[in-house]
Amino acid sequence: MLPRTGLVLAGLAVMAAGAWSLKPKGLPSHDDGADVQALYDTGRALPQAPLKVFHLGHSLVGRDMPAMLAQMAGHDYNLQLGWGTALGEHWQGRQAINGFDQENATPRYRDAHEALKSGEYDAFVMTEMVRLKDALLYKDSVASARKWAAEAVAGNPDIQVFLYESWHALDDQPEWLSRLPTDLDAMWSQILWPASRETAKATGRPVWLIPAGQVMAAVVTEAEGKGIAELTNREQLFNRNADGSLDTIHINDLGVYLVALTHYAALYGKSPVGLPNQLIRADGTSATAPSPELAHRMQEIVWDVVQRQKLTGL
Repeated sequence: MLPRTGLVLAGLAVMAAGAWSLKPKGLPSHDDGADVQALYDTGRALPQAPLKVFHLGHSLVGRDMPAMLAQMAGHDYNLQLGWGTALGEHWQGRQAINGFDQENATPRYRDAHEALKSGEYDAFVMTEMVRLKDALLYKDSVASARKWAAEAVAGNPDIQVFLYESWHALDDQPEWLSRLPTDLDAMWSQILWPASRETAKATGRPVWLIPAGQVMAAVVTEAEGKGIAELTNREQLFNRNADGSLDTIHINDLGVYLVALTHYAALYGKSPVGLPNQLIRADGTSATAPSPELAHRMQEIVWDVVQRQKLTGL
């Protein structure tokens, strides 16, 4: 595996050669976001009290990650989920969402349109389906993200809107770790910039990034390079199927813990260092906890990545 500096240099080399050349055939010209980039230079007002958060997405959000995040922050939340659901399918409503009944059989469910129109939420976190290139090609991701962002700020002009950057499957191509740095520029930004134009019209603020993919890249690079306590490879962050085979897309409790830390740091603009390592899943059972050493190093890496990423507003 490349060391972290090698990954950065490799990513820069790809971008210099034209990262968008990797885009799926048929996607529009690369949007560089030049008209909204300055919005990220001024930073953002940080919350001084626990937020009320609404999560919109699919199994890479899941029930456990919002539950762990809420324990870290002491805040309230609701959600709307589906199976691999695109933002456009969420917009259409229940009939368009695969797995709606199963995924939303929780007291935390609330209809997303109703929730945002209520104006009761301080933060709205949305994410797109993966494969992301398929969402951009076939699911009208750009227009859908714009509509969700516009609805959020129409319901509450003070709401902070976030895009949760996730990851692709471990066995997807190009290679999982090396592609994470360029996916942000090549695809996630193509959703972020148009949505930011919508929020900026009403509030002067962009949509902020929750860089979970970048955090996973940093943690895995260090783990596979020299090890972090018990974590030595990427597969240890992912679930196992009933037959023992690797689930290449869905994270286990360690992965969920890492993503919840990333949400905490991005939403609150606070270091997660010192947060507890033992948390409870959404069903009330105890999650598999990272060792204190692993939890501490995860927290440090999360804070380093989130602070350094301009698109978080920190």
